Amino acid sequence: MATALDATTLAPPSDALAFARDVLRLESEAIDRVCDQLDEVLVEAADRIFRCRGNVVVTGMGKAGLVGQKLAATLASTGTTAFPLHPGDAVHGDLGRIRSGDLVLALSQSGETEEVTRLIPSIRQLGAGLIALTASPTSTLGRGADLCITLGSIAEACPLGLAPSASTTAMMAVGDALALLVSRMRSFGPDDFLRYHPGGSLGRKLSRVADLMRTGPHVRTARPGESVRAVFVRLGGARRRSGAVLVVDEAGGLLGIFTDSDLARLFELRREHWLDREIREVMTADPVVVSVDATIAEAVELLRSRKLSELPVVDAERRLVGLVDITDLIGLEADDLEP
Repeated sequence: MATALDATTLAPPSDALAFARDVLRLESEAIDRVCDQLDEVLVEAADRIFRCRGNVVVTGMGKAGLVGQKLAATLASTGTTAFPLHPGDAVHGDLGRIRSGDLVLALSQSGETEEVTRLIPSIRQLGAGLIALTASPTSTLGRGADLCITLGSIAEACPLGLAPSASTTAMMAVGDALALLVSRMRSFGPDDFLRYHPGGSLGRKLSRVADLMRTGPHVRTARPGESVRAVFVRLGGARRRSGAVLVVDEAGGLLGIFTDSDLARLFELRREHWLDREIREVMTADPVVVSVDATIAEAVELLRSRKLSELPVVDAERRLVGLVDITDLIGLEADDLEP
């Protein structure tokens, strides 16, 4: 069994990388041991959180409290109403945040942290449930809880065996497992995720085509019987430029696409006289399209894989509702839009 790093048996001080790898190895081994001993209590705890009709309140002191803040944030972002509560603030009035029907999730590796254990009577008096995440079910916290998720004894990676390191890593990993299990119970999907993550790279990745597409006068459309020349004369003037004309029928159904590249090709082939032909004769029929309900990431993948610059957006009946132009995506970071 791995033990805490011993400063007297370490490789020479110059071998800093070896030391860092030992820290990671010990923390990884701690997670493995906790994983092997997890039992049905974790599932029962997840079920309690899933069925909770109040709030989930996460508390802990010191490093465990910081892990608790992250756990509360993960729960909140995956569909569970949760918030952190500092135990010190709790005994100075913030216990008023807890109501009957709430569920308190208390983190303490020792299970004897005085600031946490003194909350137990108050939590009971307020009518809230209590789940412990701690080393031993026989600790004060473990005995006072309705359920105890047991981590077991964990040797810290700190050379002194004192600074919380392997224990908080294992605690965070178990917290993630708990939160994501609850999320799975909720059938939490991409649309739900987007609701709570509208900003940043996650928001960009999960945003819908409808949020970015061009509409109205910024989409150039034509009827199949119009000549190419007439279409381009009619569509001249100031507007948000796109490199495609979308050919639609009277009901708005998409029939085809004619791009600036198609226009250039006519000149390259010395077919200028085709400008007076009906656009349906030179358009690309049944072009690649994207659904209005698709994500931006899906649209980007279509543009990339099919080497396109414009992508018509259609509804379920293949009626034209908008256009995604590659120039609209230039400001978005490519890595954020990987599907």
